[in-house]
Amino acid sequence: MAFLSSINVVGSGLTAQQLRLDVISENITNINTTRTEGGGAYRRKITVFETNGSRQSFRQQLAASSLAANGSANTAGGVRVKEVTEDPSGLKTVYDPTNPDANEAGYVEYPNVTLVKEVTDAMAATQAYSANVTALNSLKTVLNRALEIGK
Repeated sequence: MAFLSSINVVGSGLTAQQLRLDVISENITNINTTRTEGGGAYRRKITVFETNGSRQSFRQQLAASSLAANGSANTAGGVRVKEVTEDPSGLKTVYDPTNPDANEAGYVEYPNVTLVKEVTDAMAATQAYSANVTALNSLKTVLNRALEIGK
């Protein structure tokens, strides 16, 4: 049934955005962490998304959808988290010779996490999550109306 693949697409978006929010929360939590188990300051983490399935043109996707509606094929779609990677940008250095994590020159490396950037990313992830919830609610409404036709 085609509506099940729609639910899977929306569900994958909800799952991906939830993980993105979790990573953003971890970044904000570690905004002042100068020492990690691996050594050095905490590095900002980024979620990398990819499509769930193959890249197709609109025409190919439409044809696959019509086949799925007839029960001939199963269309995969949605999004998934490809990886959670570290931001390669440089760490912030602050002169503080009294800090126990200071190097020989008196500088302390702080994480490359910027609160403004994290809050902005969190707002974008929240909006994407909200859009997926709206799509799911619309799908539920359509399904309920379809079931009412049979009454």
